[in-house]
Amino acid sequence: MTLRILVAPDSFKGSLSSPQVCQAMETGIRAVVPDATVHCFPMADGGEGTMEAVVSAWQGRRCAVTVTGPMGLPTPAAFGLSGDGMTAVLDMASASGLTLVAPAEQRPLLASSFGTGELLAAALDSGAEHIIMGIGGSATNDGGAGMLQALGYRLLDREGRDIPRGAFGLTQLTRIETHEVHPRLKAVTLAVACDVVNPLLGMNGASFVFGPQKGAGTEVIPVLEAALAHFASVVEQHLGKVFRHEPGAGAAGGLGFSLLSLLNARLQSGFDLVASITGFDTAVRTGSYRWLLTGEGQVDTQSQQGKLLSRIGRLALETKTPVIAFVGAIVGDAHALALPGVDHIFPIVPGPCSLGVAMEQAGAFLTAAVTRVMKLAGLA
Repeated sequence: MTLRILVAPDSFKGSLSSPQVCQAMETGIRAVVPDATVHCFPMADGGEGTMEAVVSAWQGRRCAVTVTGPMGLPTPAAFGLSGDGMTAVLDMASASGLTLVAPAEQRPLLASSFGTGELLAAALDSGAEHIIMGIGGSATNDGGAGMLQALGYRLLDREGRDIPRGAFGLTQLTRIETHEVHPRLKAVTLAVACDVVNPLLGMNGASFVFGPQKGAGTEVIPVLEAALAHFASVVEQHLGKVFRHEPGAGAAGGLGFSLLSLLNARLQSGFDLVASITGFDTAVRTGSYRWLLTGEGQVDTQSQQGKLLSRIGRLALETKTPVIAFVGAIVGDAHALALPGVDHIFPIVPGPCSLGVAMEQAGAFLTAAVTRVMKLAGLA
């Protein structure tokens, strides 16, 4: 009987895209079982790699653009288009992502989501009628103000001047003008892939929960919080409706707030959206696979909070399909992690090495690790 294996990994951030991870895993499988039936589904949950996973499923095309990075430097980015050109997909991470900023250069008060707005504008200019936007992995905490500015929203101070980009500039905002907003915004549907349900403000909001990941120290977090609170007040007064408490408003440094309020976007689970587009959810539920191989760059306590590994494990439990995860690094005690449905977690690095080497050799390390596990399973 032919061995059937399902391969559904996330990207290894900054190293391998999810399609590349699929290829490395399949190579490792076939080194041991050449005639295995391997079905690959590149996956993502709304963060880095969402565009690549969706375009791969669509067999669509990638459109390269240059945008303004989070710290103001020109940055290469891309959005994807379906075969008929009617649906576009983009990742905030490729334009305003944390991986674009070296740790020593992180400035959450100054980082701007302007490049995300430029990327969204390019997708609008393509003529797409539907846009899917992944917003995980941001370097910004500006409430999405930079994105709005790139889309033509005028965010003005009391003298009628455009406020500076970044969270610090939000404190100067007094009014919003919309007569220069991109004309196609009202002509498209905007679905936002997001598995974060945090509100905009408070101890569970954007600044306190995610600010430290972006370089915000204890003295900066209250400043970010006050800036977002002022921004929310001006936006809500402009619209006559409160959005700051909405689930997901705190996602991506508050970008979720601007998407929900001014852009009338619909937030939905990134994992569910990608699983549906790729057909992965249907494939798992057939229950016809001996194993499900998955993986991501790092597994840690956040992997328990609705991240891709935990969602895959829960889905696989429905059909009792064993799950093997391959990861670049394990932070903390892997055995203490509650990842229901994930049977085994294997680090791919064969021995001590620098992070640079681990990322550079990730593809070869991953293939070798999969090959070792296949042999351990008695398939050689």
